[in-house]
Amino acid sequence: MAMEQAQTTTATVYEEEESFYQDIELLQNHGINVADIKKLKAAGICTVRGIQMVTKKKLCNIKGLSEAKVDKMKEAVLKICGANAGFCTALQQSLNRRNIFRLTTGSMELNKLLGGGLESMAITEVFGEFRTGKTQLAHTLCVTTQLPGEGGFTGGKVIYIDTENTFRPDRLRPIADRFNLDQEAVLDNVLYSRAYTSEQQMELLDFVCAKFHEEPGIFKLLVVDSVMALFRVDFSGRGELAERQQSLAQMLSKLQKISEEYNVAVLVTNQMTSDPGATMSFQADPKKPIGGNIIAHASTTRISLRKGRGEMRVAKIYDSPDLPESEATFAITAGGLDDAKD
Repeated sequence: MAMEQAQTTTATVYEEEESFYQDIELLQNHGINVADIKKLKAAGICTVRGIQMVTKKKLCNIKGLSEAKVDKMKEAVLKICGANAGFCTALQQSLNRRNIFRLTTGSMELNKLLGGGLESMAITEVFGEFRTGKTQLAHTLCVTTQLPGEGGFTGGKVIYIDTENTFRPDRLRPIADRFNLDQEAVLDNVLYSRAYTSEQQMELLDFVCAKFHEEPGIFKLLVVDSVMALFRVDFSGRGELAERQQSLAQMLSKLQKISEEYNVAVLVTNQMTSDPGATMSFQADPKKPIGGNIIAHASTTRISLRKGRGEMRVAKIYDSPDLPESEATFAITAGGLDDAKD
């Protein structure tokens, strides 16, 4: 009996993998016209799961979509998803999570801390003061994502959204040499975009969806460096705080949906702020990551970085649903992140 159950569940997983990228074009078979599907794609909704991730109100705000059309679309999605639309057992969910892959960071110690590497279908937030290695980690991952890994992982392309003008393509060359990869090919597999305002940062995510949909299964990592910098500039003072947090929540929600919809790893870097009230409560470290509770709840895993001796850096799990709180030491070398040499 248990054997039969296991077999049926395994069969479900294979079906799940096939249905992972259900193109939005499938809606045509259920009476939704091509023009409406085009409108959805323009709004960054390119898969059937994508429709489930958007509220009716948002869909109705898309120009040319009436409430009746939206209801029809939602019905069509339920027909396509069938049994997958509701609940599944924890065993099925455990098998579904086999699609998840992990990206190596270049440092064995840091990989061990992260349970094997940077997890896909999750947002990993890295925060620390300046020169603690956040951007260096992002640059190293741009190269290591292209390496084949465990469990049949074949490597893939990267999208890098830069808000602080700290991306240096030439920094990737020595890292590529360390892993014996062709420099030009490595650079060719990284798509780069510079965002100047928080609105543009949000719009870029629609292009990201379009790109992931154009080449399904090719992209494996999305980097946003740094996620909060532009929100800090565009919204100032207490008066605009609520609006800032609202925009930030929408952006992080979109990142989370992208990571789950297309099975990619998302790495966001974050800045620190000094907490003037901390001295009153005798905290050892009066600095804390910015973005408040919104970013704290949205990130799956949070890693705090601090400077060690010389080129050494210390990473600590600050918050994670499945990793124990511990530390790892790594070094920043010409070839990117590496294990610390004693």
